[in-house]
Amino acid sequence: MARAPAGDGARPYTVDAEGLRLAVRVTPRGGREAVAGLVVDAEGRPALAVRLAAAPLDGAANAALIRFLAATFALRKAEVAILSGTSARQKTVRLSGDGPALAARLDALIGAGP
Repeated sequence: MARAPAGDGARPYTVDAEGLRLAVRVTPRGGREAVAGLVVDAEGRPALAVRLAAAPLDGAANAALIRFLAATFALRKAEVAILSGTSARQKTVRLSGDGPALAARLDALIGAGP
């Protein structure tokens, strides 16, 4: 995974009628919970890099990811759902709510401008 420079136009999300679909690359046992920027996979798809303190055992890292994203985006945990990749580092996550507002918050978080 290569790091993506901020502001290169690549976005790890799509806005739709339900909110935001977000590509996430999780690093479990990352020492602390934090957004680590953007990464790009071998096919050139960007993802939000998230470090989690939890180990990937018995769903602990997935639960930690949901809690972290809910807190980061001021959402309820019920408004964050893992759509795919529950047993992989690369995941697709749904953030339910006002899609454009969530996108603006995410862009501010990763330092990407319009």
